[in-house]
Amino acid sequence: MTGSGNPPVGAGGSAQDARPSKGGSFHEMWRELYPIGRHPDSHGYRRYAWTGADLECRAWFKAQAEARGLVHEVDRNGNQWAWLGDPAAGDAVVTGSHLDSVPDGGAFDGPLGVVSSFAALDELRARGVEFTKPLAIVNFGDEEGARFGLACVGSRLTAGQLTVEGAHKLTDGDGISLPRAMEAAGYDPEAIGPDPERLSRIGAFVELHVEQGRALDLSGDSVGIASAIWPHGRWRFDFRGEANHAGTTRLVDRRDPMLSYAETVLAARREAELAGAVATFGKISVEPNGVNAIPSLVRGWLDSRAEDQASLDRVVTGIERAAREYAAAHGIDLDVVRESFTPVVEFDHALRDELARILGKDTDLKVPVLGTGAGHDAGILSGSIPTAMLFVRNPTGVSHSPAESATEDDCVAGVLALADVLEGLACA
Repeated sequence: MTGSGNPPVGAGGSAQDARPSKGGSFHEMWRELYPIGRHPDSHGYRRYAWTGADLECRAWFKAQAEARGLVHEVDRNGNQWAWLGDPAAGDAVVTGSHLDSVPDGGAFDGPLGVVSSFAALDELRARGVEFTKPLAIVNFGDEEGARFGLACVGSRLTAGQLTVEGAHKLTDGDGISLPRAMEAAGYDPEAIGPDPERLSRIGAFVELHVEQGRALDLSGDSVGIASAIWPHGRWRFDFRGEANHAGTTRLVDRRDPMLSYAETVLAARREAELAGAVATFGKISVEPNGVNAIPSLVRGWLDSRAEDQASLDRVVTGIERAAREYAAAHGIDLDVVRESFTPVVEFDHALRDELARILGKDTDLKVPVLGTGAGHDAGILSGSIPTAMLFVRNPTGVSHSPAESATEDDCVAGVLALADVLEGLACA
């Protein structure tokens, strides 16, 4: 499988011909999902929450659930569930991920986990196992936050980490609010809110995800287990100056916020390097956004992540301090707003150790355990229920890009590893 312009599985032949001895229906599902929301020019995905592409993905999920005789439902926060067994019985084992994307994202981030979950269930049925606990596959809504600026909206609402009031204040770039977008898509925005009853039915949640980094590639392993998610957040920097004519205003008379913003971007790189962290200004908005106009406002969004809280605090504090110094030097007003934050997430140690035991019980395989700087729904839910993650090798480490990739063999290895884990947890 690759991130190229052609479907990554079975290109040039039938799905059956391309299918390895194990891996089940993964290939057919991947082919069906692959074109949805794919931009013809960038070849990346634009599956934003509550848009047409998102609704197509949701329809695909429902069809996969119904084709397997699973009970499909949508919860109060727009998350989709496919149930095998009685949810009310409790102690359910849940797997899944998300289907939405970042702007021009890759094919694997999110969808690999959902497709692998259905394929793992098919594999277990082929093995003839008997489930002793309810099993569910989930598609969490708006994980990437590409449209409304806040990641993991579906799981945050469910876990009570996002208030109803806060959710109603979220708007996209066109000023459309989250409630309005949900309503236009046929969902009831007045129903959103914490869902402790649903979470109380879940005994374990295991999310499979393509690795967003090269740790597995460097170690030579197909599959790994997550240890923790780095603390991370998003900050908005508003640099306010004075709009003026680009051709007639002397340099010494300008209050150009773009200068302060540019210097802050460079400061972010320096601070991140010093702390062994990462810091990125990846989104910018400029007013009036004219070629021949000095900006009145430059708004930039900082994403920063670090291995521990102290390092993250040091990075962000250093960036803000530098930004204020640059702004003062150029006569610029600066506001800094923290829009989201997630503290360090240590995945449930007992569940993590159980995954390692299950995956190594027949082969004495030592599955690598690794941390990650990427946020996930499993991290959001970890404060409410036991959660764990499996990573599938990404040979280049590239993610959030059309170049994101994973090989066919590694994807199948991920399916089989997930099937083994689910068998060990739900069929014990």
